[in-house]
Amino acid sequence: MNFWTKVASIILRNRFLVLLIIAIITGLLASQMQYMKFSYTEANLLPEDHETNVEYNKFLEIFGEEGNLVILGIKDSAVFTPKKFNAWNKLVEQFDEREEIDFTISIADVQKLKADRKKRKFVLEPLYEKNPSTKEEVNSIKKQLFEKLPFYDNLLYNKNTGTLQTAIYIKKNIINTPIRRDFIFNVLIPAIKKFEKENNLNVRVSGMPYIRTLNAQNIQDEIVLFVGGALAITALIFFFFFRSFRATLITLLVVIIGVIWAFGFIGWFGYEITVLTALIPPLIIVIGVPNAVFLINKYQQEIKKHGQQAKALQRVITKIGNATLMTNITTASGFATFVFVKSNLLREFGILASVNIISIFILALLIVPIIYSFMPLPKKKHLSHLETKWIENVVNWMEKMVKNQRITIYFATVIVIILSIIGVYKIRVSGSLIEDMPKKMEFYKDIKFFEKEFGGIMPLEILIDTKRDKGVMKLSTLKKMEELNEAIESFPELSKPISVVNLVKYSKQAYYKGNPKYYQLPTNQEQSYIFSYTKNSNSDAGMLKTFVDSTGRYARITTFMKDIGTDKMDVIQERLKVVIAKEFPAEKYSVSLTGKALVFIKGTNYLIKNLVISLSLAILLIAIFMAWMFRSPQMILISLIPNMLPLLITAGLMGFLNIPIKPSTILVFSIAFGISVDDTIHFLAKYRQELIGNKWKIKPSVYAALRETGVSMFYTSIVLFFGFLVFTLSSFGGTIALGGLVSVTLLLAMVSNLLLLPSLLLTFEKKIANKKVFKEPKLVIFPKEDEKSEDLEN
Repeated sequence: MNFWTKVASIILRNRFLVLLIIAIITGLLASQMQYMKFSYTEANLLPEDHETNVEYNKFLEIFGEEGNLVILGIKDSAVFTPKKFNAWNKLVEQFDEREEIDFTISIADVQKLKADRKKRKFVLEPLYEKNPSTKEEVNSIKKQLFEKLPFYDNLLYNKNTGTLQTAIYIKKNIINTPIRRDFIFNVLIPAIKKFEKENNLNVRVSGMPYIRTLNAQNIQDEIVLFVGGALAITALIFFFFFRSFRATLITLLVVIIGVIWAFGFIGWFGYEITVLTALIPPLIIVIGVPNAVFLINKYQQEIKKHGQQAKALQRVITKIGNATLMTNITTASGFATFVFVKSNLLREFGILASVNIISIFILALLIVPIIYSFMPLPKKKHLSHLETKWIENVVNWMEKMVKNQRITIYFATVIVIILSIIGVYKIRVSGSLIEDMPKKMEFYKDIKFFEKEFGGIMPLEILIDTKRDKGVMKLSTLKKMEELNEAIESFPELSKPISVVNLVKYSKQAYYKGNPKYYQLPTNQEQSYIFSYTKNSNSDAGMLKTFVDSTGRYARITTFMKDIGTDKMDVIQERLKVVIAKEFPAEKYSVSLTGKALVFIKGTNYLIKNLVISLSLAILLIAIFMAWMFRSPQMILISLIPNMLPLLITAGLMGFLNIPIKPSTILVFSIAFGISVDDTIHFLAKYRQELIGNKWKIKPSVYAALRETGVSMFYTSIVLFFGFLVFTLSSFGGTIALGGLVSVTLLLAMVSNLLLLPSLLLTFEKKIANKKVFKEPKLVIFPKEDEKSEDLEN
């Protein structure tokens, strides 16, 4: 009695115990779902000890969280009427009173800096004393702001378009907690909607906390869409092929339990739900259904052959168990290669995917035979799909192509390879934080609005270490920072920078009675008496601490980026580094570029390097599986070619369709390769079985294997194609691309495995026949008994 016969015996003799154990585990994992939490930060794609992360963490230590700014914008001349102007300021005022808010900056908060000559210090005075009641008063405020206070240009207004902007700074200690979400959804959004309705004005909202909150909610909503969509479409296709409610419901039971386990594992492992981990439950549905296809197909084939339920159920486990175990292990190993990547985001995805793939295999192997053991035998109508004419025509066409059109297949393959290589050279890399965000959503349109009006919403920070206390306020340092500011302003992709330089220039303007032409850095002669005013006053201390640390050693320059790719960012970085090297000698200063957007871009580049490693590792692992299973060096090469080809075509399509390489689309290759190899294993396993039966005659073995495996490979590929197509319902660009590309790749992999693989076997017939490369395998995939009468497409 071999291993799988023992397994079958244990499962079927202990049916109630097995179901009880599954129920207990499902209950325990369902209880872990309460610990699932959604990510409140951007995914950090870099290892903790990466230089970019080290620099960013140093910045956070000195100045705290930089992504705590929510901005409101309004572009409508009607806002400059008394009623609406006061309503706009009142809206911001009500946020300022909230405990979640650190402070706000709006027109109502504008303070004019004035020089008190008697006390030799600067004092702050409000821009206006009381709410304006006439149009003239509003226009007077607007004129003062737009013409006499350049400090607030691009901070509170755009003087060219008349757009107003308000800054709301959320407290840094709650920025990455659920409190932020509650504030955005329960306070901010309702208040803005009420204001819009009462004043007939359109308010634009953006800023990283706001975007992240709405993005997280979108992910949450889409998990339900993906799981529901994947269940519906796979059930529909399954029923279309099998014409059996019973088979469809059993399959749905398996994958629903698999989904509960998937959510349970996320909670148990303490992982956050991100754009990637949200894909796990629907992925398990899509991968779990093919397992059920093979098991149920085998059961129905056996019933049709001899009509004995006990014998059929035992053969389902003994003959399909090992083959499906091997295919699931190869799929899981494709995902498991992400475990070796230093990125926590991908490592978590790899662990969850591989654990759940093995889990869904175990569930299918246990539940399908046990449930059928309690049911009556399938009726004739349930078995009618085994003789479907159109499926038979598809298999006949494939056999005819392999038999008579091998040159055409090779010629088409070469043409496709050439075109794909051309496409590969067109692929671009994207490290944009917002490129994947839903384009149709209002908050994405708002992002584009702020990009156009104020130069962007993604913070790019420059940290300057003067290496000595109070080094920032030296005029020589300020002049160097001014040079850097001018370099930043030369880039249309970056907003006007804001730093202590702006504050010092504003101090000089205040010293000269608010004359805007003096909004510039003081000269050496002016420095001493202007700075003496600054030392005597505490009026700008609050502003100063935003740009300079308490010791006066560190300064920051903040600018905001538009949605740009890695190529443009690399150019900007290089040009800024040239200015930095020239103005800030390394022996006196240490200057680093940092910020969330830059960390994300660097993370994308890091991920692409790791993709090559993880994909190479997946190919190596699967090659070792092939060598172990078939003990044939030639078979490793012949089996890998049909699976590498779809990956090359996909890469080419990404180039031609302008789909960039980014964190979301990077997964396409490993997912597709891990799944497509399953078809190869099924085909080669059946081929080897036929070789033994046909006394090592290649041709009859290839054609028999093609006929046997063709139907199941076709079924599973169609299920996988439409299953992954569910991801195209997403509003996230990356998820849509992932779904579409994996679907196409798996369809191509099926065609490749059913046309190119048998063609290669026939072309290298003599070489294989002479060497008899299929020795006794290390791993017996199919039991030898009753091999001749095997009907299932294994």
